[in-house]
Amino acid sequence: MLPDPRKAPAAIKGTSPWLGWLARTLPAPATLALIAGTGLSAPALAQGSPPAPGVVVATPFARQITEWAEHTARIEPSARVEIRPRVSGQVAEVNFRDGALVRTGDLLFTIDQRPFRIAVETARAELARNEARLTLAEQQVQRYAPLVQQRFAPESEMDTRRSTLREAQAGIAAARAALHQAELELEWTEIRAPRPGRISDRRVDAGNLVQQGTTLMTTLLTLDPVYASFDASEAQYLRFARAARGGLREGSATVQLRLLDEAEFGHEGRLDFVDTAFDARSGTIRGRAVVPNPDLFLTPGSFARLRLQAGEVPALMVPDAAVMADQSGRMLLTVGADGTVAPRTVQLGPLVDGLRVVRSGLAPEDRVVIGGLHRARPGAKVAIEQGRIGPSPLAAAQ
Repeated sequence: MLPDPRKAPAAIKGTSPWLGWLARTLPAPATLALIAGTGLSAPALAQGSPPAPGVVVATPFARQITEWAEHTARIEPSARVEIRPRVSGQVAEVNFRDGALVRTGDLLFTIDQRPFRIAVETARAELARNEARLTLAEQQVQRYAPLVQQRFAPESEMDTRRSTLREAQAGIAAARAALHQAELELEWTEIRAPRPGRISDRRVDAGNLVQQGTTLMTTLLTLDPVYASFDASEAQYLRFARAARGGLREGSATVQLRLLDEAEFGHEGRLDFVDTAFDARSGTIRGRAVVPNPDLFLTPGSFARLRLQAGEVPALMVPDAAVMADQSGRMLLTVGADGTVAPRTVQLGPLVDGLRVVRSGLAPEDRVVIGGLHRARPGAKVAIEQGRIGPSPLAAAQ
């Protein structure tokens, strides 16, 4: 029957209960040899304290990163034109297919041209009448000039002839202007696309009467490029304005766009416009980016995720697995010079190449626990094994 191990000598209690029994039954040299084989030191056996747990630590990885911020953006056309008639009349023809792509100058609608052709002919006839009056006035002036010189006709009669000549010249100018106006209105009966884009559906059909400047006939949208409009908070604006050196202005930043069903930011553009003031109700400022759309895939009215680049900034990065959370927020465990574990509350940024950006709360010389987190407790001492946070997407301790 084996002896009760709880009766072992106090010198080796807390290690193995059977070592006490061995100490009483084996000679002293044999007992020491057995203890040496276990790897435990005599002071540890005497005091009964376990060795300090081992953790892997490394200083943060420092590098320049591209600063981005994400926003919800709405796709808008770069130009929107409401097609309305410039003359009143009856629609004679609709010359496009609903939703078709059109070029500048393509014929869209034709208004009945017969009344306008009559107006042109009338204006030409009026011009011819005034030309005849001008010819007669010039001939009368030429006839009366020698008579007045020889005093066969009064000077007042000559003044009358000259006034009639000037009236005829003014009549010519007015008739020519009326003819140009009539020709212009005849040209306006053919409603053409003012710019390239995609035409919407027709709002009127052939046979409808349209009113000058009032009736909406269709809408034309320019889809290459398109605009992506978004709202930025005051804090985001200030942070990016300072990083951009001189302010967040049009043309100063790159934007990337991804649609609802896309995982990557596959569309790139440039910041085109920043509003002049913050909105008093929402506290945000409106921005707009211009994005090329050669395949016309980006559709106005849809939503997208937009991220804005403010420039290159220095950053400290740690593995995302090293970040812990408590009620106060996110924190990292660091090890001091004496081997004591201390928590650090930090503010985090985005993931870049698999590493988490730390915006504040961490110094470049801090030793962050990146391995053995389950063995590290705040305030406890640990055994340090030096590691390294590599530049690869997956941070590894070496």
